Amino acid sequence: MTTNPTDPNRVLLTGENSFIRLAAEEGGTQTTRISHWRILYSPGGAGHVLFLKSDLVDDEVRIYSDNIAMTRYLQATIETVLFPEFADQDTPVIQAEFDKTGDTNSFWTESVESDEDIIALTWYDFVEPYMLVAPVGTTPGREIGVYSCFFPARRAQITFNGEVVQGNVYPEMRGDKVSSAACLAWSETWVGD
Repeated sequence: MTTNPTDPNRVLLTGENSFIRLAAEEGGTQTTRISHWRILYSPGGAGHVLFLKSDLVDDEVRIYSDNIAMTRYLQATIETVLFPEFADQDTPVIQAEFDKTGDTNSFWTESVESDEDIIALTWYDFVEPYMLVAPVGTTPGREIGVYSCFFPARRAQITFNGEVVQGNVYPEMRGDKVSSAACLAWSETWVGD
């Protein structure tokens, strides 16, 4: 008997969702959390968005994007279960331009530039990539599922208007895989009803 090779759920979006979570000490409170999305397909269209919360900006949430419709869709469907503070649709969206450089053999940098801010996110010192597989119904409290290729980084740096954001990346385990609090998450597809 052959197993059905397709997921029966609707594709909500596909693209990338790389992240960096910094803390002053291992197991400590996060001082900075960023979620960077490059969306190739969604009902709100394609584009980029950066969600940022940091002690550098008094722990307020900032959202930078080049497609507000996609951003609001992402907030309503995915961020509401990932990190509800990023899902508040009353938070203004700052128009920005996005660029990237590097490769996973050495470093990867995502650049975000608005009229007032210049942000650089850099991941480096990568460990072996792995596939994250969480079909619908496997994560308690989530009625959506995700498939993604994670490239964990032992080190990461965020600069905000030329200032290096304080904090460090610490190792984490995801299932039986060595991971970290800073991962490139590529080929990421979210599914749901």
